[in-house]
Amino acid sequence: MGIEEYGGGQPAQSDVLVVTTNDVPGYQVTQVIGEVFGLTVRSRHLGSQIGAGLKSMIGGELKGLTKTLVETRNQAMQRLVEQAKARGANAVLMMRFDVTEAADVGTEVCAYGTAAVISRS
Repeated sequence: MGIEEYGGGQPAQSDVLVVTTNDVPGYQVTQVIGEVFGLTVRSRHLGSQIGAGLKSMIGGELKGLTKTLVETRNQAMQRLVEQAKARGANAVLMMRFDVTEAADVGTEVCAYGTAAVISRS
């Protein structure tokens, strides 16, 4: 897995700007639409769980788990953007991730933030 596969974020050509800040320099918020989120739950197959268990005994990065988490976060982010667009937003402010274990069968990842309409100041 190359370094480009470990990153996340939104595609460069997205219609919705997603930021972790309260505002965007050079823009003003013209409408606050409200909370939006993207949610996904992923589980790992038995073979990768066994591999991760063995790797954890000797130490080091669990690359399979890292790759799965990156893919999961990206899917949650994509769903967040889709929901924001469907509600008429062109930005999501104060975006955050929440990650929890889901009933010992998978990992739940939620990307959430405040959908808004912004325009250049």
